[in-house]
Amino acid sequence: MRDSRVADDLRRAAVELFAEQGYATTSVQQIVDAAGVTKGAMYHYFDSKDDLLFGIYDSLLTLQKAHLDEIVARGGDVDEILRAACIDVVKTSIDQLREGAVFFQSQHLLTPERGREVVRRRREYHDVFAALLERGQREGRYRTDVPLAVLVAHFFSDVHYLSHWYSSGGPESKGLVAAQLTELYLASLRA
Repeated sequence: MRDSRVADDLRRAAVELFAEQGYATTSVQQIVDAAGVTKGAMYHYFDSKDDLLFGIYDSLLTLQKAHLDEIVARGGDVDEILRAACIDVVKTSIDQLREGAVFFQSQHLLTPERGREVVRRRREYHDVFAALLERGQREGRYRTDVPLAVLVAHFFSDVHYLSHWYSSGGPESKGLVAAQLTELYLASLRA
């Protein structure tokens, strides 16, 4: 998949249509009509509707992993690194809230190959995140009485649930929500 304005237009149109009528009932023709392009243009950027669904989530995964790598590379105190990583993942998830919601509602419809790719990409992110937790445990800062997988899932379950309750028109800004969820999470980790 190549990046371009056309690919972005296709992703945006797909998100809107998938959100309104579901992935399974949205046709490629509806997507290209909404994006104002031809099927040939779509197939230049995406191999299939499945590839387009993956592309919606791929952009978020790529962004969040790049941010995480930058945060970790800066180094420093593990609490500050983890705080920055948590705030970033909440903010970027809110920025692409609809895309995340569409993906999580439809990911079970991906081909097995694409499903495995999503798992692999998410695992890369989670492994770096888990390494931060392990570092905090070694330094005696974070609890060790709960399995690491549960500590990771505890945070990401909050992130994945954002689309069910967060509203940009609500009283809390994304920055406030990111800070609050992060502080609650960090407090739950304390040894």
